[in-house]
Amino acid sequence: MSLVTSSGYAHVRLTVTDIERSVDFYDRVFGWEKAVDARDHQGEPGLEDAAEKFYGGVVYQTPQGTLFGLRPVGSQPFRSDVTGLDHVSFAVAARADLDAAAQALGDAGISHGEVVELTDAGIAILSFQDPDDVNLELTAPLS
Repeated sequence: MSLVTSSGYAHVRLTVTDIERSVDFYDRVFGWEKAVDARDHQGEPGLEDAAEKFYGGVVYQTPQGTLFGLRPVGSQPFRSDVTGLDHVSFAVAARADLDAAAQALGDAGISHGEVVELTDAGIAILSFQDPDDVNLELTAPLS
C-alpha cells in the first residue's frame, strides 16, 4: 500500500544560469505556450526566494497538461552525477518522430545523440543537452 495516491507529476522546474538563453532554447525546440512569464521581475530584491513571482522565471504549459518551468538562479553548469536530476524525458508519439526530431535539431545546430532502441523497455530515445548541459531526452514507444 502506498502512502500517497497520485495521478502523476504536476510540474518540473529546472534551475538555469541564463533565463534568456534557456527561454530561447526551449521556445525553439518545443514551442510550448508560456503559462507564466515572470522575467519582468528580474533584478527585484529577494526574487530568488519569491515563489509568488515564480523566481523571475518562465513556466511552460505542455500539451499533456503538465507544467515545465525554468528558474533563473543557477550559478554552475548541470552535472548528472550529483544528487538530484539525471535527465528529463519528453514523450513523442512514434519512433518516426524521433528521426524527424534528430533531423530538425541537427538543422538548427543543436547537437544530439543517435536514436537508440531500448527493446527491453519498449521505447526508443533521442538524447540532447540544453544550454546548461541538462540531459534532455525524447522518448517514443516501439510498438
